[in-house]
Amino acid sequence: QVQLVESGGGLVQAGGSLRLSCVASGSAFSLNAMGWYRQAPGKQRELVAQCTMAGSTNYVDSVKGRFTISRDNAKNTLYLQMNRLIPEDTSVYYCKADVRTTYSGSYYPLWGRGTQVTVSS
Repeated sequence: QVQLVESGGGLVQAGGSLRLSCVASGSAFSLNAMGWYRQAPGKQRELVAQCTMAGSTNYVDSVKGRFTISRDNAKNTLYLQMNRLIPEDTSVYYCKADVRTTYSGSYYPLWGRGTQVTVSS
């Protein structure tokens, strides 16, 4: 069984930085695209940033120039460096990966449980 575990969330003042990590673990699996999503109370979950296996990235407009997504394929780890945080970035941040296992045969979406990011003004 494959799982995604996020870490790095917390409370930070506006203008500060946080670095989120997402580690995929399990046996006999491979990863394709990975991404970070966020969901604030009462709002829909939205894509924040995505990164392909080859390293191509895309971002939601509201975080461009402030957030950087990256991945270490050897460590099965996804990162999100968040700089110049603003209160509107306050959300639960979720990691998502397209995962394939010996049993699945094809890629399927897998989600982590999320990590809370709170930005105070």
